[in-house]
Amino acid sequence: MNSVGTTAQPLRVSQWFNASAPISLGALRGRVIVMHAFQMLCPGCVTHGLLQATKVHNSFPHSEVVFLGLHTVFEHPEAMGPIALKAFLHEYRIPFPVGVDLPVVDNPVPTTMQAYRLRGTPSLVVVDRDGIVRLNHFGHMDDLQLGALLGTLLTEPATKSIEPIAADQLQPLLADELPITCHDARCVVSPQGATE
Repeated sequence: MNSVGTTAQPLRVSQWFNASAPISLGALRGRVIVMHAFQMLCPGCVTHGLLQATKVHNSFPHSEVVFLGLHTVFEHPEAMGPIALKAFLHEYRIPFPVGVDLPVVDNPVPTTMQAYRLRGTPSLVVVDRDGIVRLNHFGHMDDLQLGALLGTLLTEPATKSIEPIAADQLQPLLADELPITCHDARCVVSPQGATE
């Protein structure tokens, strides 16, 4: 089960890049939010996800669609720290805000990745104007499909004000030790007992 149809969870981020202040999803209510979860050493993220992310960021008015990156490291954390990420974002000319998913002690899967039940990287999460998760997609998504979804959501008015769920209500959703498998286009976190 993923997070589609649920209220968007707060972002648990240890540091922001390309942002002058911490970003809260609650403060963005009324806009469509597109969140791209990636790892800078994930081949599919670099070859597909970040290119699509930059296109979306540059294609829609920021007053209507907010694009956020979430660097959610569940493997090789020693190689993907803040200094390396800062250089990566500069070299790849990433224009949108990127938060570093808050690590969890004794669990390779970071906090926001758990809260949204993301299966790996790259992943896309789209939140509507009311703060409801409308898409939770693992792997590369076709540009046309994503554009059609965003166009549909932009025609929907915000209907209500929803309070974000408090951070203390987050529950660990994945087991402590999870197998991680990387293929050419993506990296996968597999829950124990699950097969792909």
